[in-house]
Order: sequence, then structure tokens, then C-alpha cells
Amino acid sequence: MLAWPQKVSGVGTVARRLAVGAEVQPRGGTHFRVWAPRCARVRVQVRAGDRGQETGDSEVSEPIDLHAEEGGYFAALIPEAQAGDLYWFLLDEDELQLPDPASRFQPKGPHGPSEIIGPSAYAWGDANWQGVRLSGQVIYELHLGTFTREGTWESAARELAELASAGITVVEVMPVAAFPGRFNWGYDGVDLYAPCALYGRPDDMRRFVDRAHQLGIGVILDVVYNHIGPDGNYLKRFAAEYFTDLHTTDWGEAINFYAPGCGPVREFFIENAGYWIDEFHLDGLRLDATQNIYDESEDHVIAALTRQARSQAGPRSIIIVAENEPQEAKLVRSPDQGGYGVDGLWNDDFHHSALVALTGHNEAYYSDYLGRAEELVAACKHGYLYQGQWSQWQEKHRGTPSADLPPWAFITFLENHDQVSNSLRGLRIHQLTHPGLYRALTALLLLAPGTPMLFQGQEFGASTPFLFFADHHAELAPLVHKGRKEFLSQFPSIATEESQAIIDDPASEETFRRCQLDWSERQRNEPIYRMHKDLIRLRREEPALAPRDERWFEGTVLGDKSFLLRYYGQSGPDDRMLLVNLGTDKVISPMPEPLLAPPPGCEWAIRWSSEDVAYGGLGTPALLMHDHWKMLGKSALWLAPEECDHG
Repeated sequence: MLAWPQKVSGVGTVARRLAVGAEVQPRGGTHFRVWAPRCARVRVQVRAGDRGQETGDSEVSEPIDLHAEEGGYFAALIPEAQAGDLYWFLLDEDELQLPDPASRFQPKGPHGPSEIIGPSAYAWGDANWQGVRLSGQVIYELHLGTFTREGTWESAARELAELASAGITVVEVMPVAAFPGRFNWGYDGVDLYAPCALYGRPDDMRRFVDRAHQLGIGVILDVVYNHIGPDGNYLKRFAAEYFTDLHTTDWGEAINFYAPGCGPVREFFIENAGYWIDEFHLDGLRLDATQNIYDESEDHVIAALTRQARSQAGPRSIIIVAENEPQEAKLVRSPDQGGYGVDGLWNDDFHHSALVALTGHNEAYYSDYLGRAEELVAACKHGYLYQGQWSQWQEKHRGTPSADLPPWAFITFLENHDQVSNSLRGLRIHQLTHPGLYRALTALLLLAPGTPMLFQGQEFGASTPFLFFADHHAELAPLVHKGRKEFLSQFPSIATEESQAIIDDPASEETFRRCQLDWSERQRNEPIYRMHKDLIRLRREEPALAPRDERWFEGTVLGDKSFLLRYYGQSGPDDRMLLVNLGTDKVISPMPEPLLAPPPGCEWAIRWSSEDVAYGGLGTPALLMHDHWKMLGKSALWLAPEECDHG
């Protein structure tokens, strides 16, 4: 779908990268193409020469008719239009100026004019970048508006070197498609091809990606293909077929991927996936709430857009990650196995069990978990915990078998944007639990075989909350606040009148500002930051932790709150062990567990401890006490074999 040569009356052949949108032509001018199947007439109006700035004296063209094409498309080459000019579409005889559904930039926001963008003008410096594969990565989720005080691509790029030094290898950016208002999580995007102007211009986004690549960091983008935001969505003005009433979502009308008239709709979203990879050199996508991407076509749209994204990457490797609440393992399986070919899945089960272990609370959707050792071991060994069993919370069977998937296909986390905010005050995990438990489960996250993901600021114990924020107009904002209260009321502790009264207003700028990271906490919370860096370095440098095709680890339970993971190296002395005790001090004796046995001629020695005083711990006693092991409560140990003489 890269080239769309279109024969336009009187202007010859034009070259197109995408099926729709405004595209600057190599020989001059700009070609406009839009899908509006119910219109008899489509015109474009161009403001020339102001390069996206309101000067007040720039020339505005008379509306120019586009030529009707088959399938409801309208197109024309405008020789005078060039990169930087603003434009609108006018439908039929209506004089209402509408932005382009495939706008590459909305400098004045979703309700303003679109801007012509020439993507080839940016000079990339990443020619030697080969992309990323999922295995072996450490992912870092961030929100552009709160990652720095300035909330821009430029300011975020200045922090990339520090992320690289901490061991982060992939940055996952929350959605950036243009949305209304001054701040938003990004899931209310309405212009899916236009990076939000609040964060900078499209080339600022390119510079961010370019800088990341120079530092050895991949960049993937969170994209929303299950609904369109409620404010600034003009798609229906062009074609009602963009949406379907055959399904519903919690956030808006479902996208029409298989009902009548779906062809151009599928094309619009499939090409969008490739667009981000091609024009911004992104290293992959995170697909939001794929359970609400409804498609009964033989070729599911998720499989199709995954292929398109890979095709636009050329020789580079990219990763496609999916969020999927029903836990459908088929998304990761290859198409010849009936799957969609994505690379990884968010593992909510790991998070939910770990959070119950950390806090002792299992309200609402956490009620399906007890936070016991066997759950955490199972999540490390098998990925999903629910693979078809009955969910008492959902009152139905949940999940699908996933034993054939590699461990790194499961993205594991203790924090993400949803789970931090799905609480009364948006507190971070270290603020909700015992310091020892926090350190021990951080060790599990970063040394377990899944692909770990950190949420912005987690690596240094950020005290800033992450709350739900969305700046909507006066009529919509109270409804959003009310809806947020209703959503959080699924937790009995938040359903009380007292709790409901203090839920932060999503439309308040103060709510948004409170979520912006304070980077000075890197120094103030240095012990936490050091611990994360040391654990990531262990993950990178320990050969026994390197992902392999064959199973390279095993795990077992030692008690309700204690367990171990054993990693096998090339030979016995290369083995490693992670011991975790989430309960009180534990004596391990007797030891009828083969995974505890050291390699011949060796004994286990402590190489890393979560109770290291450098991390704020209480100190680490010797593991071997006479004829038994004793392990501190609420701690984790990393063990390696050491040669010994048993006599």
C-alpha cells in the first residue's frame, strides 16, 4: 500500500504514500484525497504561505473542487499548495470548514485547520539502526505531557540518555494522536495521523525517535483502534460507515471493520499502523484494548495491520504488543496457526497477583487473586494464570491456553497508567506497601523470565501520583468526572460517600500538573534508583537470564509466601537462583526440593540482596545457618554457585 499512483484529470500521474490525506508531490504541489461516499461534492480551501502560523495576512484560496473517483473518493492536485500551508474540506454545499480525517498535523487542535506536512524533509541519522525484538527488552511506559514539566518531545528527548544509562531498551509512549483540550491521557484521540500539537511538531517527534535510536533505545507507540474520542471527531461527517452499531465499547462507537462499507475503513486503520512505522521510524506499536476491535472477517484487521506495520519497517525488526483483557493467546500465534502474528501481550494476571501480595487487598477485579507464592511462580512459568478457568469476578470462563508461547511474549509490570490510576489517590506501589515487599517484588519483576515494563518514575520511586485527567468542554467534563466515579465504585472502599467526594476532577489542570514527574527525586530517592539500575544490569549481564528457545528456568513453591526460580546456564556453575520470601523470616529445613540442590562441588552464595543497606534495607545475614537456610522476611536473594570443599 506504499504507492498510490492516481490518474487525475489534467494533471497526470501523482505519487501517493497513503490512500487518503494531503501529500506533497516530488514535482511540486500537493495532492489531496479524501473518502466521502455520501457526498456529491467535496472542495478544499487552502491558506497559503503561513506555515501553520496565524499571521492574519496570509492568502486564502477560493474553495477548489476535488474530482470524484470510484468508491466515494475525491481527489485533486493543487499546484500552489505546499508544505506548511493550512487547509480545510467543505462537503456538498455546506460552508463548514472541516479538518482532514487523515491530517498529518493539527496545529490549532482537532477543531482547527489541517496542515500540509512533507515527511521526507527530516534528515534522519539512524541509517544503521536495526530495530528491536521483544526478547531481552526492558520497556518503559511514559506519557508525554507528564514525563517532564514542559511536556514536549524536546524535553522528553533530554531524558533519554539517563534512561539508557539505567538500562531501559524500549520506550512505550502513550497515545499522541491529536485530542481536544490542554491535557489528556491520549485515548480520546480523534486525528489518528496527526501527532498532538501540544507536544510539538511532527519533526519534534522524529527527533525524539532519532535521538532514542542513537542511544540504543527503541520507541513504540500506543495506538487506539477500538474507538474514536467524543470531542473533535468529524469522521461521520465524511462517512457514517466508519462506525457500526453491531457492537459497543465503554468509550464510544465501535469501528466498522467488517460490516457493509468497511473496505475504506479497514484501509484507513491498517495504513495508519504502517504510517507510524514508515514516516516516524517507530519500532513498533502497542494496540489498546484489542478485545474491542471487532472483526469477523477471514483476515482479522489486527493481523492485517500487523503485516502492514512490518512491511513498512523494511529490514528493521519491530514489535507489536497487544492489550487484551480476555487473554486470547491466539493474538501472538502465527497466522499459519490461526493467530494474528503480534509479538507480546500485557499480562494483567501477573500484576493483579503481585499487587494483592503487596497490599493485602483484593477488591473488585483483584478478587480473583490471593497473591500467594504459587500464583507468582505460575505467572512466571506459564504467563497467564487464567487460561479458561472460571472467574468469580466476571462470572464466566476467562483466558485461553498459552503454554506454547515463550515467556518473553508476556509483558509483566507492577505499575502502568491504568493500574496506578485505578485507585483513590493514584499512589505508586512503594507508597502502598512495606519497603521490603516492594524491593522483593521489584526483584521478581526485573529478574523473572517475562518482559518487564516500568511506568514513568517507578525506577526512582516517584512520589507524584498518576491520576485520570482529560480536559473536555464544559458540557462533557462533568459527565467524564461522573463516569470516573462510577468506574471506581467497583471497589467497595472507593464506593463510599467519603471516598467518592475526594476523587480528583479529571478536567482540573491541578490534577494534570500533580502527575508531572519531579526529576530531582532521582537524587533524593537514590537508593531505589540504584536498586533498579543494579537489577537491570543483572538482567543484562547474567548469561543464565538470557532468553533461549528451550526452557531455561524452573520454579517451585517453598511455602505460602516463599518461592524460588532457578535458571540453568551452560554448565552447573553457571546456574543462578532467585529466592523470594514475602512473609516473615523463614527457615528452610529440611530441604526435600531438588531445585535447591547446588551444582556438584559447589554451594550457593549470595550475589545480590534486596535487603542491601545501599537500597535502604536492613542488612543481609548469611544464608547458611549451621545445617539449614534462614531467609529474612520480605526479601529476595540472587544466588550463584561457589566452589567449596564438602569434606
